[in-house]
Amino acid sequence: MATPATARPHERGAKDVDTSDEFRLLATLEDGPVKEQIRRRVITAWLPMAHRLAYRLRERGEHLDDLKQVAALGLVKAVDRFDPDRADAFEQFAVPTITGELKRHFRDHTWHVHVPRRIQELRNKVRLAVKELSTTLDGRTPSAEQIAAHTRLSEQDVTLGLRALESYRSLSLDAALDQGGEGGDEHTLLHVLGALEDAFALVEDRETVKPVLARLPERDRRILYLRFFEDMTQSAIAAELGVSQMHVSRLLNRALARIRTEATRAPAEQYRKAA
Repeated sequence: MATPATARPHERGAKDVDTSDEFRLLATLEDGPVKEQIRRRVITAWLPMAHRLAYRLRERGEHLDDLKQVAALGLVKAVDRFDPDRADAFEQFAVPTITGELKRHFRDHTWHVHVPRRIQELRNKVRLAVKELSTTLDGRTPSAEQIAAHTRLSEQDVTLGLRALESYRSLSLDAALDQGGEGGDEHTLLHVLGALEDAFALVEDRETVKPVLARLPERDRRILYLRFFEDMTQSAIAAELGVSQMHVSRLLNRALARIRTEATRAPAEQYRKAA
């Protein structure tokens, strides 16, 4: 077992730290070098306690050095706010202040997906309930109904909390899933999520053709509609319009040639205008 002299900062307690005299002196001093020196001495004396509080949260995915800095900031705030005339023990005052600073850090800076504060609080309650219930269920994951009974939350709130458990961290599309074939190519999440939409090109073509169709004579538009949307033969279209099949063929070929020419020219004209 480590002795106080050899123990790491997160293992040492604060029972041997006594800065009551310094705090009483700080309350009487005006701002200046002397007060600042004593203030720094007090902060240094209590810093191991702040680091110990940070160390307890080291398994939540945040770097320990970052947590120590946040805890140190909370300690500075506690030292500056502590009034020895209103509280007997600095540790009892400082621990909630430092812990609150750490919780705010997790709430405001470590979520990859923005989640409302209420949902974050539900997540914390649900996470704690899952941990507590798992010890009584032989390691089995508790149901939403069991969590609701344990936390006295509605099943709807429990569901929101469970969903928030999956929103704390996001996964990069470049995250490796497994190794590929013999070449050893790495498969990433991008390989299994989504694909190029074939209809994008079709949408683009339709938008390009729309203004060209609008400029065609009404009879040409009707012939195109009957041929390509009603799937009618040229002979049936000729009977519908009261003209010969040969005439329908000429009108159809002329309309298609005009669409092809103007639709091909349109992107080039748009490019020149943009330039």
